[in-house]
Amino acid sequence: MCYLIVYDIASPKRLARVAKACLDAGFRVQKSVFECSLSPERFERVWHRLLTLIDPNEDALTAYPLCHACQSAIRSAGLPRTLTPQQALYLF
Repeated sequence: MCYLIVYDIASPKRLARVAKACLDAGFRVQKSVFECSLSPERFERVWHRLLTLIDPNEDALTAYPLCHACQSAIRSAGLPRTLTPQQALYLF
């Protein structure tokens, strides 16, 4: 199953940790958007890890499951941009 994980993290320290956890699970599509192909069990482990890294009073975290039909309909153009977690720190 493919999941789109997106976030808005207030603290640069937490941002780096969340970005690293997302990079461990998938690949960066945009600055705070990751595409992750995970089994349901692996997704639950990643999701639980992410929940331990955020502050729910300051941060936002969302995961969108993409069905097979949705995945096959994805369109993109241009070169993909990838950032390291260290580079992502400077975006916020």
